[in-house]
Amino acid sequence: MIMNNDIEVVIIDDDQDVLDAYQHLLEVSGYKAHALTDPTAAISMLHKNWPGVVVTDMYMPGLSGMELLDKVKALDPELPVIMITGHGDIPMAVDAVKKGALDFLQKPLQPAELITLLEKHLPIRKQKIEQRTNVSYSASEVLLGESPLIIKIREQIAQTALTTKDVLIEGESGTGRHTIAKLLHQESELRDQPYANAIGQAISCTADLQRSMISARGGSLCLSNPQDMPIETQQWLCRFLLEQERQGKKEVRVLAVLEGAPETKVEQDKLLPELFYFLSQVRFSLPPLKQRNCDITPLFRHFLKRSCQKLNKTVPAVDKAYINTLNRHEWPGNVLELKNVAELYAIGIVKLTGQERTKPLEQMSSPLDDLVDSYEKQVIEDALYLFAGRINEVSSYLQIPRKKLYLRMKKHSLDKAEYKVRTTH
Repeated sequence: MIMNNDIEVVIIDDDQDVLDAYQHLLEVSGYKAHALTDPTAAISMLHKNWPGVVVTDMYMPGLSGMELLDKVKALDPELPVIMITGHGDIPMAVDAVKKGALDFLQKPLQPAELITLLEKHLPIRKQKIEQRTNVSYSASEVLLGESPLIIKIREQIAQTALTTKDVLIEGESGTGRHTIAKLLHQESELRDQPYANAIGQAISCTADLQRSMISARGGSLCLSNPQDMPIETQQWLCRFLLEQERQGKKEVRVLAVLEGAPETKVEQDKLLPELFYFLSQVRFSLPPLKQRNCDITPLFRHFLKRSCQKLNKTVPAVDKAYINTLNRHEWPGNVLELKNVAELYAIGIVKLTGQERTKPLEQMSSPLDDLVDSYEKQVIEDALYLFAGRINEVSSYLQIPRKKLYLRMKKHSLDKAEYKVRTTH
């Protein structure tokens, strides 16, 4: 049984008479409370996004208050727990607060003290869960898929985005590492502050990194491949992060992006162990697409639909044989490769079929030369739509020199300016 989200307070005590008194107090004060004598039952009913507060006695048979606290914090480190303790157990209650309890109250319980704590912290908890829900929705919009691995990452994003902790994001190229970094910034309290990018390979000295930190001051720095920075620069960053931790003040949030396993970089003496420690306190590990096989088909259809919307085209049919081909492919370029394949499919270029080919024409309704010209015009026009008339990108996409592209466009009376206008609707 899962706790109903309408319940605002779960209160636990092995003494039924005391428990009845607590529940009466809460109900009279206008709270929806659920009373339990068995702490293990509470664990089975609670869940990480329950928007309430747990109030528990310190001493209970079967499961002590401290043990219950550990289990609640394992569900959600931010789930608020108030401990009730006897006068002689204050040192233990203080220890409970150090381990994550919200506060403690002494017996005999003073009703006003409990109500004051609930009035303060229950709205905070409800607001946090609402924020998590919003973050989860945002994550599902940009981090697509329903595989267990992706669902777990979206849940982790919902937990992490509301903090300003430094983060390590690892995974293969094309898995969405930078997408997650940007999302973590956009959904945090730093969203209105700067978001800057820095690449380890481009940082030749500490001054280079310091300039990037200045541009990100008050916000977030997405630092790609920190292991490629000079060792002395990594040492400086360690001192910077340590000083932030000591002062309890976040001047810059670092979102580190790595390709491959960071432990390997440490073993190769490329990444300082201390820097790895500071960055990996919150860690995301993105799976390659081949480990998310059930997401391949829906992702392809999503990208295909989005590309066709940009091109103002009807979404073409995709036969089952081609879907099977997609699912058999290894996807070395991960989600980014799949996105590119879908965009090509939208303009009539079919990949992953043993050799690149265009989709077959249904019938020969015109002479071959006319059909070739018509198809060439359509491919160029689709690419102009796709890139809003940006010739450099169209040229790169179609793998044709700019000069040659302009000649073909002139042949078909295509003007790039028209496509810049038509993509704004």
